[in-house]
Amino acid sequence: MFSQRFNNVTDDSHERGQRLARSGMVVSAMTFLSRILGLVRDVVVAFFFGASASADAFFLAFKIPNFFRRLFAEGAFSQAFVPVMAQTKQEGHGAIRELIDFTSGALGFILLLVTILGVLGSSYLIMLFGFGYVIRDDSGQLLLAGELLRFTFPYLALISLTAFAGSILNAFGRFAVPAFTPVILNLCLIAGAFYSQQYMDLPVQGLAVSVLLAGVFQLVFQLPALARLGLIPRPRLNFKHPKVVQVLTLMLPAVFGASISQLNLLLDTMLATFLVKGSIAWLYYADRLLELPLAMIGIALATVILPALSSDVAAGDGNAFSRKLDWGLRWIAIFGFPAAAALVVLAEPLIVTIFYRGAMTAMDVSMSSLALKAYAAGLLGHMAVKILAPGFFARQDMKTPVRIGVIALLSNMVLNLAFILWLGHIGLALATSASAFINAFLLWKHLREHGIYQPQAGWLMFLAKITTATSVMVFGLLSIAPEVDGWLAVGIFEKATWLIGLCFSGAMTYFLLLWGMGFRAADLRIARS
Repeated sequence: MFSQRFNNVTDDSHERGQRLARSGMVVSAMTFLSRILGLVRDVVVAFFFGASASADAFFLAFKIPNFFRRLFAEGAFSQAFVPVMAQTKQEGHGAIRELIDFTSGALGFILLLVTILGVLGSSYLIMLFGFGYVIRDDSGQLLLAGELLRFTFPYLALISLTAFAGSILNAFGRFAVPAFTPVILNLCLIAGAFYSQQYMDLPVQGLAVSVLLAGVFQLVFQLPALARLGLIPRPRLNFKHPKVVQVLTLMLPAVFGASISQLNLLLDTMLATFLVKGSIAWLYYADRLLELPLAMIGIALATVILPALSSDVAAGDGNAFSRKLDWGLRWIAIFGFPAAAALVVLAEPLIVTIFYRGAMTAMDVSMSSLALKAYAAGLLGHMAVKILAPGFFARQDMKTPVRIGVIALLSNMVLNLAFILWLGHIGLALATSASAFINAFLLWKHLREHGIYQPQAGWLMFLAKITTATSVMVFGLLSIAPEVDGWLAVGIFEKATWLIGLCFSGAMTYFLLLWGMGFRAADLRIARS
């Protein structure tokens, strides 16, 4: 009964492709809702805290557990667990239960130890990640950030368990609940920002407490969906269990291979502590806007493509594997090119419309906009990594992405040190963008040279159409967009109306031109064998 319900069915390639596309759209829709609420959250935070010292302290305290969460839970753990789950699904219900129970026991035990150490050593962690404050002897900033970290660090354990639950759901094609879960964090932070202004002597503490509560709510939210599958974890501790050993063996090298972009962003934050106050916040606001298209396209596709690629590997179907990679790259190209260009052209209007109010100043707008332009330059690279990296993880090849990731990380460090001297926080963002392309190119090159990925026919014409349509769109936006001073002078209604009009006209121009050049929706389907 269980195997009939969950094992791969013998559909043809086209039907599987259609299901994959529908899953991608579900995840993208849920992610879009989450990111919109995320922008609302950031608007509220910017209104009350702007780019102040307390905002810098919170963003640093929040980024540390968030970094470890993306590194170990959503990054390395998910990339190691999903392929093992794909294999185990063919062994029946009992094997799946064992995998989930023993993996949850090992993961929970490790997270408990890490959380205890993190809370007890919060002051030392802040000194490590905020080393610039130590050099400047900014004891007040170190003390505040350390205090906030005591509340935010336990979020690592809670959200890691949430990611584990989401990995199980994704492996069985249940994408909506995990994709919706981040909405809860945004709602908690919005509520916390308002509540803390009236009822807390140090309002920024309200944000830190909200992060902790959000972790609890997000984990509980996953449980009903797991219960419907009969797969609620019953933790059992045995680090010698073969499946646990397999997951951990795959996970350790994947720490770097899956999360190079996160290491780069954290490195940006660490170096930003050496710069003027406000630099961390400027990078944060810019990164938040970059995350919208990255999450809707890159992360949404990566979420659905890893289980599909893992199934192809388990079935020994290399042709289907290659076609799915090609499908993912085409989706990224058609949406990533115009998204990156629009973020560069509309950086100031976006920052002004979304964040310019309350404690946010015109100076903050200018600095955040410059960071956004630099980050946007690397959007396609980040998106490509989200598709190419699963091409290794699904095959349980963790060593190659690690080697490539280390090269990209070292490149980022060198470029950071070179650019920060004359571009400040903008140089940090620009170095991150450059390293994303280095990472993507090396991953693509390896897959091509080893015959794992074979591009489908028509790529040159496909890219020519996209480039032409994007160029015309950019020219049109530059022609009709008001000057920055005009955006600063008008009210929020006029700003929103202008921005919506620009986004709509840009999107219509782009897709109408593509249609006029012969592009059709069928061009984004997975090719038949």
